[in-house]
Amino acid sequence: GRRSNYDPSMFDPHTRPDHIVSKQGTGGHPISLQCNFFPLSCTRQWCLYQYRVDYAPEVDHRGARKGMLKDHEELIGKVFMFDGTMLFTTKKLEQKETVVFSKRRTDGSNVQLTISLTNELPPSSPFSIQIYNILFRWVLEKIGMKQVGRNFYNPSMSFTVKCQRVDFELWPGFVTSILQYEKNVLLCAEVSHKLMRKDSVLDILRQMYRECSQRGRDFKQEMERFLVGQIVLTRYNNKTYRIDGVEWDLNVGMKFERKSGPISYAEYFKEQYNITIRDTNQPLLLSRPKKSEIRKGGLEVVHLVPELCTVTGLTDELRADFNTMKTLATYTKQGPTKRKDALTSFIRRITGNAEVEKRFAEWGLRFEDRILELKGRVLDAEAIMFGENKQVLSRDASWDQEFRRQRLLRCVDLHEWVLIYCSRDKRCAEDFVKKICQVSRNMGFRMAPPTPIEIQSDQMFQKTIKELMGRNPRIQLICCLLPSNRKDRYDAIKKVCCVDMPVPSQVVLSRTLSKPQRVMSIATKIAIQMNCKGGEAWAVKIPLKECMIIGIDTYHDSSQKGRSCGGFVASINTTYTRWYSNVTFQHSGVELIDGLKRCMKGALQKYSQVNGQLPARIVIYRDGVGDGQLDVVKDYEIPQLLDCLKIPQYQGYTPNVSFIVVKKRVNARFFAPGRGSELTNAPPGTIIDDTVTRPEWYDFFVVSQSVREGTVSPTHYNVVYDTSTLKPDHMQRLTYKLCHLYYNWPGTIRVPAPCLYAHKIAFLVGQSIHNPVSTELSDKLYFL
Repeated sequence: GRRSNYDPSMFDPHTRPDHIVSKQGTGGHPISLQCNFFPLSCTRQWCLYQYRVDYAPEVDHRGARKGMLKDHEELIGKVFMFDGTMLFTTKKLEQKETVVFSKRRTDGSNVQLTISLTNELPPSSPFSIQIYNILFRWVLEKIGMKQVGRNFYNPSMSFTVKCQRVDFELWPGFVTSILQYEKNVLLCAEVSHKLMRKDSVLDILRQMYRECSQRGRDFKQEMERFLVGQIVLTRYNNKTYRIDGVEWDLNVGMKFERKSGPISYAEYFKEQYNITIRDTNQPLLLSRPKKSEIRKGGLEVVHLVPELCTVTGLTDELRADFNTMKTLATYTKQGPTKRKDALTSFIRRITGNAEVEKRFAEWGLRFEDRILELKGRVLDAEAIMFGENKQVLSRDASWDQEFRRQRLLRCVDLHEWVLIYCSRDKRCAEDFVKKICQVSRNMGFRMAPPTPIEIQSDQMFQKTIKELMGRNPRIQLICCLLPSNRKDRYDAIKKVCCVDMPVPSQVVLSRTLSKPQRVMSIATKIAIQMNCKGGEAWAVKIPLKECMIIGIDTYHDSSQKGRSCGGFVASINTTYTRWYSNVTFQHSGVELIDGLKRCMKGALQKYSQVNGQLPARIVIYRDGVGDGQLDVVKDYEIPQLLDCLKIPQYQGYTPNVSFIVVKKRVNARFFAPGRGSELTNAPPGTIIDDTVTRPEWYDFFVVSQSVREGTVSPTHYNVVYDTSTLKPDHMQRLTYKLCHLYYNWPGTIRVPAPCLYAHKIAFLVGQSIHNPVSTELSDKLYFL
């Protein structure tokens, strides 16, 4: 039969473990919060009736099927939704099966419609929720918003932002979703901005052509490097496309086939959109839609005209430009009060629209135009433990100031290390050595002066390292002072130090050390990183005994399409300050798990070696899981991970296991009361485990950071498997504590430290090394 758009598999799986009766913790002190959710209530008792509509003889055209059903509005009522097969209505028909007739518009012949009841659904059912979301998309269009990608924006309220290098156009908009939460159906609405360059792709082509001609570079190669992978917007239909290539041999004068006969691209745009294309020699851009879009009847290849395309988002080059990012942040980073005002005016535009109100009334629905209030809890500030048994309270999630006066928790003497630099950076290198030896003394980190190696050009780093390690394998660390941030130079150094001649390495840009006022703080950070390649910086008190904590994340390998790199990090000591790391590769379609068995085995061996026993409990934080992949994690990844624990030499070993999915891309935002009517960010350590969590999950939000500008983003944790006997309180506190243990930053981070360590490895290997890292480095944080 014909497949309906209403697909039950799109709804989230039930992952809440059976033994979790209440998922609410009790620790910390209560706090009143507001959040970017709005309740959706039913104004009357109603039920959603689902019918299947069959046509005899068969009618293929969806529009014709809809038209024939609309002929019977008196029977089915005005309030219904129909996708060509499934009919959803709030009116129940008298018979379970109703037969009616319509005339075919083309030849006047009779068509029989059989309307059969298949389901009765309450307002909170997944199908009802899907209906609300479809209805809400209609609402957004009614208030003048345009869909771009998945979200809705308001082009009529767009404004120009002038930056030094390029001018942007910003479309304000919202990311919205309606879902069933603990007790109510809620709308979550988050402020969003669509960012577009003002110039067209053709303008960029011309500018790049001029630059390449002046510098003697290959224009086609440079253009493809810039364009491939970019997302462009075509303003004539507000659609976004990913660029997969440039068709240099095609231009707008070329013809393509359509039902009414061949037509050129230039003629097509004139006829369809009344657009005159000025440059007839421009090449066409190639976009290959996703398989799912092709299955829905889309084109297998789309050709786009550069003159009509605008690049959306930011390139890496612009992201690295401090001034551009600072200018954009003044418009896109909104504080809690400003954000609440934008959301409240948005919901009032909806509730104040007569047409929308009428449609909602027909469905028996109503949005409340006030922002949702709820209760949270704030955990106590953590004590950060340094050397000499000194402790510092992490007020406001930072210990940057106190940290400068403390000694590191455990230092490794660095008596044999090398500093390699280019001859033009000699003064910079001497100054750096003086400063780093000074700051390391204050930290209790004994560091001998390095052996300086001066080279003539930055092409010699790789060769020099190989020669040095060949002569003296006792070298503890190699530090390279790079004159520029050329990726190929950095990649070559990391490859030789992580794969060919395993040795911890530190790469520093000479430009970073050129500002005298910042040299001390940079030297401090570098000294900590050097010590962490064997030592420990600080700790927090985690009372869990005989436990191993694991972080897993994935990153797409830049050298091979379809290959991704999995980072795996596991704690190996009782204070959770030493980590074993490994890396695994997988191709799309092949799950990460196949390489995880090797990682898990290595981690257990290392843990056993350090502690004289195996862990009785394993807590796994899994990052990098998209919304639609929860099923794969639950049904495939977890059973196989448990299988990984069945290692022949550890017969009968069955630890308690918790598996937690970490999600950073969340649209929920939480605000705390400030002075008067002002709002502030929820403080670090805020836990939300009710009202806006999901009934089918064992989940909670943690606000672990403090931000200076904008609104702080919480992180969502979903415990999808748990045999650990840990209470929700313990799970929440452990998660927050782990956010304090990332040694690259004297403050809390958004995710538990093992997750970010796993990301750092996956990123380093996926971006620069593309090979398995030597096991000699597995117990050193070589990737910091």
